[in-house]
Amino acid sequence: MAKQKIEKTNAARLLDRAKIKYELIPYQVDENDLAAGHVAEQLGEDIETVFKTLVLVGDKSGYVVCVVPGNHEVDLKLAAKASGNKWVEMIPMKELLGVTGYIRGGCSPIGMKKRFPTYIHHSCMEHDAIYISAGVRGLQIRIAPQDLISFVGAEVGEISQIMEK
Repeated sequence: MAKQKIEKTNAARLLDRAKIKYELIPYQVDENDLAAGHVAEQLGEDIETVFKTLVLVGDKSGYVVCVVPGNHEVDLKLAAKASGNKWVEMIPMKELLGVTGYIRGGCSPIGMKKRFPTYIHHSCMEHDAIYISAGVRGLQIRIAPQDLISFVGAEVGEISQIMEK
């Protein structure tokens, strides 16, 4: 059986240009379940290695990007503190595409319309590789956390907590 050609995304082309090693991993999209848990299940990976990209807005900094493990939720107080804001809140979903160039379920910390301050949960350093969206639903980038941190200029910190079941 011929291997299906994976269409490169803007995020992948940016990594190519920077000569950063990564792997594109496709998965089956379920439009009714865009959660990281579904993605992890499709990839056959631990949820702790599948990171989601969330966009917030702060009172001082404006837009802020938080990259957290799939089983975590952003802690707004911790994210505000890390980003030098008094408060932060999630941006309305209807603004996501206009602000980032990405849609829900396909938001990557790489290649947004503008470069925003980016914070990644410290647990990323516990893994040789993590998964992030490649910028479209159905495609993940497998990348070394340090490469991602360096490329997007992210700060590593305590910005989230494990979601209550």
